[in-house]
Order: sequence, then structure tokens, then C-alpha cells
Amino acid sequence: MQLREKFRELRNPVGTQPIAWSNDDFPELGGSTSLEQCLGEMRTAGYAGTELGRKFPRTPPALRAALGPHDLRLISGWHSTHLATRNLGEERDAFLRHLDLLRSCGASVVIVAECSHRTYPQPDQPLDFTSGTPALTAGEWQALCHGLTEFAALARDGGLTLVYHHHLGTVVQSATALEKLLGDVPALGLLYDTGHLTAAGIDPLTVLHRYGPRIGHVHLKNVRTAVLTRARAEAWSFARAVTGGLFTVPGDVDGCVDFASVLAGLAALDYRGWLVVEAEQDPARANPLHYATLARDYIRLHTGL
Repeated sequence: MQLREKFRELRNPVGTQPIAWSNDDFPELGGSTSLEQCLGEMRTAGYAGTELGRKFPRTPPALRAALGPHDLRLISGWHSTHLATRNLGEERDAFLRHLDLLRSCGASVVIVAECSHRTYPQPDQPLDFTSGTPALTAGEWQALCHGLTEFAALARDGGLTLVYHHHLGTVVQSATALEKLLGDVPALGLLYDTGHLTAAGIDPLTVLHRYGPRIGHVHLKNVRTAVLTRARAEAWSFARAVTGGLFTVPGDVDGCVDFASVLAGLAALDYRGWLVVEAEQDPARANPLHYATLARDYIRLHTGL
């Protein structure tokens, strides 16, 4: 079966992430961009849904009211956990509030990333592209795995799937850490982010073939090889890498991710979830509508979606 025919059968919804318009970690990037402009341009570019961003309302009625006029569905939203270093009860309460917002607005997946000891929001902290942040102690790792196992059950009981976001500058960045996490928490799904894998020196296709059944959500993010090479050589911070153009979208000729193979692999797995375009860039240098449209056209061309 041809790829386009397969995707027409799978009928994957295609969405995007508001971080291209307003960055969650670096408020100066897109600080003046309104939520209305962001949502309007998402719809203009042809997307059916969005993940949460820092300018989005965080109560179900207000969030539905914001998305409704633009005919956008809520896909999911990032939730920072500190399970390794904070009280489990407090972490659980915060997670349940986030889960309730997503469930009330029709989302099917909940995204988490462990942010204990994270370095990526620190604008002057050099990013270790090989290993990420210092490893957790044995006790911290045990607490993380215990908490994620519980959160996966809470999500499942609420009708959602818990997926883990492998991320640069966190305790789960290296291939070794990712393998250990997925092995130690069998109930955990994977957010398959092609950009963060590539930038960490992990082949996205290897992850796709090894952990395909665990993939519960997808971020299609591209990486500029020249920028990555310089960022590694000069020990850039994550902030400098973002503003320097490390990430871009599918369809950008400067990117190095083999999306043709990625899409073919997802189709072979019968992946039916969202395909989400995400690329944090400086909107003053990379017009969000232009890049959102470029990526949407690329996905439509190659999948028919």
C-alpha cells in the first residue's frame, strides 16, 4: 500500500505547538504575540488542533471558549514533574489538576517530563549534548519510576495515555537513560520527538523501530545540522541553540531529519494518534505562520492528510 493511501486509512489528525509563536521557557521570545494571533494563524495554516502554551487559559470553560472560534481541538499539554525530588502527594495533586483540564477539553494524551535538576531553561548554562544533566541518585530514580507508574495508572483511569517527553537538558536525554526509563516503567508511553532525539545524538529511526508500540504521541521537529555542529563545538546553552536556529520544521531544506522514513515507519506501526509539528524558534527571525504553513504543506504532500 502506498504511503498516502495508508495515511488516508489511518486518518491521523495534524496539529501544532504554540511554542513557535510564544516560547514557554524564554518569555522574551514571542512575548508580544497575542493568543488570538497564534490560534488564528494555526487555523490559517491548516491545523486541526494545538497543545497548550503559557498564554492559554487553564480552566476548561475559558480554554474551550478560546479554541472554539478557531475550530481547534486541544491535543495535550506539557506537565513538568519533580517526582525525584519533591513530595509525591503534592506532585500527584498537581498532576490530577492538569489531567482534569485535559480530559475536560477532550485530549487523549498527557505529556510529562521530569524536570528535577533540569538545566535547559537556564540561559547561560552550557548544554551537554551527550548526557544531559547529572544522573539521578538511585533513590531519586526509584522515586521517579514509582511516581510515573502511579501517574500512568491515574491517566489510564481518566481515559488518557501518559507519554514521556525525552528532552535535552534533563535527566532523560541520553539513549541509556531513555532505555532505562522505558524498561523500568513498563506502563509508560513515549512521546516520539524527532528533534530532541536527533540533537541528543540518538537516531530517531532506531527508536521508532525499537519502541514503536510504546509511541503514544508524536512531535515532528527538524534539526539544522550546521547549527547543531556549532552548538556542540562551542558548548552553547539551550537558549542560545534555540535562538541560533537549532530547530526547524519538516519541509525545511536546512533540516536533517529523514521524515520520509519517519512517516513510513509510523504508518507501518498503524500509529493513529496526532502528528504534531513543533519547532521552537525565535519568532522575530522565523515567522511562525510561514514555518507552520511550510510544515503543513509538507505533511499534506507526503501523507495526503
